[in-house]
This record gives sequence, structure tokens and C-alpha cells, in this order.
Amino acid sequence: MMAKQAETTIHDIAKYLNISASTVSRALNDNPLISEATRKKIKKVAGEMGYRPNTLAASFRTKRTYNIGVIVPLINRHFFSSVISGIEDIAYNQGYTVSISQSNDNFIKETKIAKTMFNNRVDGVIVSIGMETKSFEHLKLFPEKNIPLVFFDRVVDEIDAHKIVVDDFGGAYRVTKHLIEQGAKRIAHIGGPVNLKIYDHRRKGFLKAMQEAGLKTKKSLIIHNSLRKDDGVAAIRKLMEKNEKIDAIFCANDTTALSAIIYLKELGIKIPDDILVMGFSNEPFSEVTTPSISTVKQPGFLMGQKAAELLIHQITSNDTKVNYQTLVMPTELLIRESSRRNKTD
Repeated sequence: MMAKQAETTIHDIAKYLNISASTVSRALNDNPLISEATRKKIKKVAGEMGYRPNTLAASFRTKRTYNIGVIVPLINRHFFSSVISGIEDIAYNQGYTVSISQSNDNFIKETKIAKTMFNNRVDGVIVSIGMETKSFEHLKLFPEKNIPLVFFDRVVDEIDAHKIVVDDFGGAYRVTKHLIEQGAKRIAHIGGPVNLKIYDHRRKGFLKAMQEAGLKTKKSLIIHNSLRKDDGVAAIRKLMEKNEKIDAIFCANDTTALSAIIYLKELGIKIPDDILVMGFSNEPFSEVTTPSISTVKQPGFLMGQKAAELLIHQITSNDTKVNYQTLVMPTELLIRESSRRNKTD
């Protein structure tokens, strides 16, 4: 069995080049006291010898790791990956690395991720909570130790922090208004768990538009679930089995809208002729399905940039008192084939 090779240190480099360890250290830290030619030579040898800087030791000195933790429910959702891209865009340019973990909407996993990030001494955390999350002790760890925390999309009212959300109420209101303008009267709503404010706001936006149009909403036409593929199918099956004679469905995400369209097509129901369907979040597939899915676009990349800016400002600021902001970002209605009954509209 081969002996484990020892980690190369600045002393090894110094010995090899027959110079002082302090000169090596200065050169590797780009100290202008060391000439550029000498710096280049030392860095070349360091690379050849497999030297790795001890960032952990440096972080103990500076009390900073230059690492930001990001917790999202699902990385494969276009919205969340857009937010992550926005976060990385700002963080990378400011010299921070980003550690990304997904909770899979699982409370226990989210708790473990948060505790691991806390133990790894991240400088700050950006988080969107999972669908199962109803208690927040694992997230309170951060503000209690003055570690900056920024929420986006799915936020926690009980914790004082910067929050970046979209206009879920307004988006849902405009969706419902559009469906009504297309002649829909019996509109069903498949929403997410109302412990998450985003789905509560989407439901309220839906109800407001219905109320303004003088349309009654039966309780049986509003279903809440976790909005995964199987849940969407189960919700549509339930609506169809009850023979509710619906003429439109507003789904709180595009995954459910797609499930609804596939299931209804199998029943021989035509979309949009028989039933109008709308989603929310503008997943890439929504534009290429047949029919293409009408939905609501959210500015994910911009939300990520704002979240990173607010977090890094808090990390680098010496202010003990922070005036926390809740930024509400605008949404955009994208009308496609699944909700357009009048082709000239």
C-alpha cells in the first residue's frame, strides 16, 4: 500500500527554491514588495508541487469563508436555476463561491442542509423554503449568530430578513381575468400548499378576479396539493369525476398545467376549445408543448442578482441595524395556445 503523500506547504516551496517562507507567502498573495518575475517563478513551482492554499486557516484569520450557501426546493425547475444563475453572476464577481443544495421540498433534508451550512461557517445564506416547511428553528440559527439571511420566492414572515418575491397576487389576478375575458365562467384552481405565501397569494388573486366578475367559486373547484406531476393528474381526475363542467383551469405551476393537458387530451377533451388551461412560472417546456401553455413569467435571474447584492452588502457592512426590505418583482402574462379561444384575440 502506498504511503499517503503529505500536503505541500509554503515551507516545502521555500526549501526547494532556497528562499524564506515569508517570501513565498508574500508572492502567493501577490504582495507588490515581491517582483513580478519572482512571483511568477514561485507560483509556477507551487503549481508543479501541487500546493493548495489553506483557505480554512485564512478564513479563521479573517472570520470569513467567502462562501455563500443557497438552499432551493428543486434545482431542475427553470425558475430556481435562473435564480441560482443570478446569484452566481453577482457572487462570483465579488469573489465569493456559492454552495448550492436542494431540499426536494423535504423538511428534514432542508433542516440538515441548513445545519451543515451553519457548521461550515458560510458567510450568508439565500433560501427558498420547501413545501413541507412549517417551523423555522433551523433557519433562525443564522440571524441568532448574525449570519445574514435572504429569502426569495417562498419566504418566512416570522424571520426578519431581506425578502425578494414576485407579484403572485397580481399575476394570478391577471391570469383569471384573461380566462374570464375568453368566456370562462366555471374556473377551477389547482394550487400549492397555502402554508407557503406564494400559493396563498395566487389563490387570493384568483378569487379577487372571480369576485369582481360576479362569478361564484365552489369550494370543490379549488384543490391544493404539492403540485408535482402525479398530484396534477389526481386533481384533474377528481374534478372530472365529479362532473363539475369546468370550462377553464388555472394551475399554480406549469408542471400541473402540463399534467392537466395530457390527462384531458386522453379523455378526448380539446384544449383550448373545450377547456382553457393556464400555468404559472414559464418552464421552458411550456412553450414547446402542443398546445403551448399560457403562463406567467417571473424574473428569476434578476431576483437572484438582487438576493446576492443584498446578502453581500449585509456581509460586508458594519451596520448593526439593518433596514430589511421586501422587494416585489413584477410578473409578465404570456398568452399562448392553451388559453386563447378567440384566435383573433
